[in-house]
Amino acid sequence: MSSFAFSFTPAPSSSSSTYSPFSSSKTNPPFFASFSSSSSSSFSLRLASPPSFSSFSFGINRRTDPAFVLHSTVEVAGGGGDHGSIGGGHGGGGHGGDDDGNAGEHGRKKEAMLVLAEAGRSLESVPSDLAAAIKDGKIPASVVSRFLELEKNPFFRWLLQFGGFKERLLADDLFLAKVGMECGVGIFTKTAAEYDRRREKFFDELEIVFADVVMAILADFMLVYLPAPTVSLRPPLAMNAGPIAKFFHNCPDNAFQVALSGTSYSLLQRFGAIARNGAKLFAVGSASSLVGTAVTNALINAKKAVDKSSSGEIENVPILSTSAAYGVYMGVSSNLRYQVLAGIIEQRILEPLLHQHKLMLSALCFAVRTGNTYLGSLLWVDYARFIGVQ
Repeated sequence: MSSFAFSFTPAPSSSSSTYSPFSSSKTNPPFFASFSSSSSSSFSLRLASPPSFSSFSFGINRRTDPAFVLHSTVEVAGGGGDHGSIGGGHGGGGHGGDDDGNAGEHGRKKEAMLVLAEAGRSLESVPSDLAAAIKDGKIPASVVSRFLELEKNPFFRWLLQFGGFKERLLADDLFLAKVGMECGVGIFTKTAAEYDRRREKFFDELEIVFADVVMAILADFMLVYLPAPTVSLRPPLAMNAGPIAKFFHNCPDNAFQVALSGTSYSLLQRFGAIARNGAKLFAVGSASSLVGTAVTNALINAKKAVDKSSSGEIENVPILSTSAAYGVYMGVSSNLRYQVLAGIIEQRILEPLLHQHKLMLSALCFAVRTGNTYLGSLLWVDYARFIGVQ
């Protein structure tokens, strides 16, 4: 036989008191609830309707006999009424990890909503993918603040309509500047590298130089775009998606990028980012080389038609072998170099040091990317000569 006793005390006008069932006072409590059971599965409960109260006694006092009494004090707000609720009865033990994760998501959602409220914006006024990420607590308030800042510029507001640009601009507000740096210096650095390698043969092999520069212009954008760190706003995959699709869907865009708060990537997922971007850059490199060599051969044939004496001196560039070779070069050498550049040198080293000095940060990014582009040009010429496509 186990017995439980609860006591509730009404709120006095000036002070509060607590009733104890073990008190020597013979005064009956204004409200008393008890229940008993003769087995672990059968209980009986008696309640008397209480007046409004502000203190609820609930505790445990273990005694030597089988009976024990519960006693504690919990403050209750307001006047209550007959149907007021007291506390929550669904707290659970053994779910600390889930509770911590839910608390983190709730905190991020609350902070992000506060940023929107301060800007006079509602959740419905932002793009649907960003709104869904805010609701789920997947992004911190800093990302929402960056979105609102970017939206003030008409050109950035237009770019933010495209998912890929939006994910990259939210992760790095200098992303577009880096694209401009890469494409701007690409022509000059690659031309200089070609001249450094070819020297006296530079003008004799001008058609090949032109093909290399055309390939560089077409590929430079993708070399910045694909390995750039992102804020993932992708919707979840369909339930019937295969395991390979699910794996690559959860990989980061840059193998070395900093994970947002509440997000983490395994070592295998980071290797998956290298493999996935390598496959994409292979396709980009092959396609851009195909266009570049086709243009080169067209120029060579035009030159042969004009100057008959040069017909035996100038040979057409092999299209398929050159395209495949450049695809492999992009998927391996360029992929690794740009992953390290964007994920380690810029995001993990330069940006934490110079995040308050954007002009100096931009200048250093420009210098590092210029050097990387020049190095890539030298490596391509050596690689192409080694495998015999040039």
